Amino acid sequence: MNQTQKKQKNRIQRKKRIRGKILGTSERPRMSVYRSLNHCHVQLIDDSTGKTVIGMSTLSKEIKGSLEKTGNTDAAKQLGQVVAEKALAMNINQVVFDRNGFLYHGRIKAVADGAREKGLKF
Repeated sequence: MNQTQKKQKNRIQRKKRIRGKILGTSERPRMSVYRSLNHCHVQLIDDSTGKTVIGMSTLSKEIKGSLEKTGNTDAAKQLGQVVAEKALAMNINQVVFDRNGFLYHGRIKAVADGAREKGLKF
């Protein structure tokens, strides 16, 4: 097993441990953040019905046009702000933050900070 496979395996183990403890509801959906090498993805998920309420990424037209690069913390922060604005427009004020097994720093933290700046509570 090489280093990349080991990191991926450890992230999946952390993800399972986290997902066993948190649950999104219709009043307080789960804010799941995923990061790839070049992009970040955010979904607000209602686990009681199994539906995605809001789903956005740095590939979305509203965000991608105003960015130079999509794989940095500035793009992640802007993504968090846009998701928070959409959530507040749908009367969603609180969410449960799901870092998806990633460590809470860098782009994951930037998404959370951007969402908190616009008024989303978690």
